[in-house]
Amino acid sequence: MMFKTKMTPVASAVAMALSAVAIGMAPGVASAGKTAGTYMSGDFHNHSTCSDGSTSMQTKIKKSTDKVETPWGLDWFVQAGHGGNGNRNCTLVEDETVATPAYPFIEGKGPNTTWADTIGAAAVKGNAANGTPLNAQANPRMWRWQSVQEFQYPVAEYLTALKGVPTFLGVESVVSGHEHTSMGVITGQLPTALDNVALPSGPGYTPLGNANALSQWTYCFDRGDTDNSRGGGQGWECSVPGSMNAADPNWNATAAKLTNNSGLNGHLKTVEGIKWMAAYHPNASYYVPAHLERAGPFNPNGSNGFNVEHLRNMNNAGPMIAFGFESQPGHGASSDRGEYRPNRNNFGSALGRRDSVGGTTWGGTGVYAAQIGGVWDALLGEGRNWWFFASSDWHNRGDFGTHDVRTTQDYWPGEYQRDYVMVRTGADKMRPQTIVDGLRSGNSFAASGQLVDRVAFVACASYKGFGFRSDAAVEALATNAAMTNTDTDVAGCATMGEKLKVRPGAEIVVAIVVRDPSGINFSPYSFANPSLAQVGINQPLNAPVLDHVDVIRGMVTGYKQPGNPDYAGEWPDKWIQNPDMARVPAAAKNMTAALYKTFNESTWATVSGNPEYKTMVFRIPAVSASQYIRLRGTNLPAGVPFETDASGNPLADVYTNDSADNRAVAPMTIPCTVTGSNVPANGVTYTASQPKIDGCPNHLAVVDGQKMLSYDVAGWADLWFYSNPIFIEVARSTTVAGVK
Repeated sequence: MMFKTKMTPVASAVAMALSAVAIGMAPGVASAGKTAGTYMSGDFHNHSTCSDGSTSMQTKIKKSTDKVETPWGLDWFVQAGHGGNGNRNCTLVEDETVATPAYPFIEGKGPNTTWADTIGAAAVKGNAANGTPLNAQANPRMWRWQSVQEFQYPVAEYLTALKGVPTFLGVESVVSGHEHTSMGVITGQLPTALDNVALPSGPGYTPLGNANALSQWTYCFDRGDTDNSRGGGQGWECSVPGSMNAADPNWNATAAKLTNNSGLNGHLKTVEGIKWMAAYHPNASYYVPAHLERAGPFNPNGSNGFNVEHLRNMNNAGPMIAFGFESQPGHGASSDRGEYRPNRNNFGSALGRRDSVGGTTWGGTGVYAAQIGGVWDALLGEGRNWWFFASSDWHNRGDFGTHDVRTTQDYWPGEYQRDYVMVRTGADKMRPQTIVDGLRSGNSFAASGQLVDRVAFVACASYKGFGFRSDAAVEALATNAAMTNTDTDVAGCATMGEKLKVRPGAEIVVAIVVRDPSGINFSPYSFANPSLAQVGINQPLNAPVLDHVDVIRGMVTGYKQPGNPDYAGEWPDKWIQNPDMARVPAAAKNMTAALYKTFNESTWATVSGNPEYKTMVFRIPAVSASQYIRLRGTNLPAGVPFETDASGNPLADVYTNDSADNRAVAPMTIPCTVTGSNVPANGVTYTASQPKIDGCPNHLAVVDGQKMLSYDVAGWADLWFYSNPIFIEVARSTTVAGVK
């Protein structure tokens, strides 16, 4: 079976492309300026029974990283459940199929078995919110700091050594003053000594490394942790150099930490958590707000969403730590895609109910990034290192079982969404540090549904005379990078997450090469895409084709200063009903951002002998002002009813969402009419080893007797990729201060 995954490139095509320019480097090998690296796919936001997921760590890691039974296997993986606490022993396995020598299946016990019924209540550490010891309770909930430190980390380290895929721990923090953030402190995790560890042949594993730093951060700064035991007697102290600490009225001396958890005071605690990382683990930490539009705007009386000023505050406190957002959320098969919906959030009697920011997702992406000129462009317009990420947010399959190919809730990590990150390993192995360094670099892109799996995006300066660069020369750089799955390291050129410094008047030669892999993707559905059927295109859901690539450009005007009128502002409510940029405050938009170019099959070329690779090249003439360019692409042409507008921008996903709140705003509109001969019943488990489903499945929403595009089918129908930007800094114009 052929999948839309990595395929062997044609060597002759590389040689042909490289003949146009001598670049002084072998394929896949960086020059002295950069350590050699490769784009590696991963996921850093997902859940197991350690928090509120439905599967054990072992099942989730196997499903996410295996390349045989689940052929989407990721290259790296971060297990990151919610902060707070939980009462299930997620180290236990469901059955013999996921058992290992160190963690065997125990008859009568599994990942839903409580800590009290496995290790005993007496072994649970810390105190309840009222200060009484947890081990005095009959069925205590273990704090995540203990489960991370003593139970989850050993499993992750063991499975890394056993399977050879770097698997480490993060947390989806429950954020003071806000909703959730994907974060991690990797200090101590997966040490190099693990390369030669002798694994046990029986139960039990003693790790060589530790997740102590991550555990301490969780105790200190997670809103869900109200323990005051200082790490069960470990003496943890949560002060931050240069901050008020014990002089702060919100400081709890017994717990040695701040206890302000909501509204503005909660946000200030969150900023302190970033400062703590910057002080003690500056290169080993990351802090990426998750599905940040979902809980609505910032709530001054609670813990809901993020406005643009909160992102700026976080980036100011730790620019090497708070460096991006998950504006393409998981839960992509839910009745409310991403779990975003109108009227979702109750801000209390004084403020009432509020929509998720944007009201819904837009092509599976939150409005902060999906709206050209919106919050992401506002941050990029300052020259900030602020990158785009996607995540699975895996919890469960909704109405279906763990191993069913259908879902009304979540896609598995790597099955649908994945982040492709430049991981610079040189001759060494991938390690947590090289992965976090890759995330921090911004040299990454995110794609859904295997629409593309290679992106080379290169911008080079060209001057008259000796400094001239031809289109063919830069196209050859990008072609080589795409076909060898690496990037470029050439003076006068830059790629994603980087800054190109040029003189005024320079021409910028931009080359883009993407691979739209042939074959089928991981969708279980082989019938024609209902969205495309509306415009007369017959394209199987499991064989999507890249329709076009957009280039978006914006100007860089410099950092906005706290306290100024253009620093803070809330995205307007009821966006679906009135998506007017005039309503958006100046702080949350960048009106210089615009669609600059669009490429499709009539304007791109293909690599000789390998038409999977689409090549695009253009010039930005005589630049005089600092700016940035970024990419997005989709399988949908412009003007697809209820999916894209006349310019190809994504429309609100409310038209394929099934919940009552969505239907109150807009009816479901895209019919799914293919009957098919292989459409299994909902109550029967249907696995990947069985034939593809060739008709509209039975779990779709029904309106007046007609199945409608919804749930996982809606996700597979509507695919996008987003790249991170390239910055261009023009001498004597605005300095792009936040990016190297």
